[in-house]
Amino acid sequence: MPNENQIALSQYRLKKSRQCVIAAKNNLFDGDYENSANRSYYAIFHAIRALLALDSLDFKKHSAVIAKFRELYVKTGEFDVKFSRMVGEAFDLRTDCDYEDFYVVSKQEVEEQLKNATAFLEEMEHYIEKRIKSCAL
Repeated sequence: MPNENQIALSQYRLKKSRQCVIAAKNNLFDGDYENSANRSYYAIFHAIRALLALDSLDFKKHSAVIAKFRELYVKTGEFDVKFSRMVGEAFDLRTDCDYEDFYVVSKQEVEEQLKNATAFLEEMEHYIEKRIKSCAL
């Protein structure tokens, strides 16, 4: 059962996730596709960290955060496997945009990434809210 500090940290991380979604939308509107992909990925990443905060879990490496999400929430059936795929696709696209020389991301890819990040965040917010409410009962 999460305590007040865990809940506060989770809410803080959800706020960061929402801010990343807004930034991704603005970057997309401005035609800055690489940064939009980056912000969409970080929206997902911070949403996962918000979820893990409820269990007092955090990791320095992105791969560890993703692995723990898959282990605790996807493999157990808490979340559909499509959310695991969203994470993987977002990570791969962000990595390509950030580290591959001459990589050109399309508007369509970024729009899909933003759509997925938004859906991912909404699902995490719903789950976290439900979990917090169940503890208050």
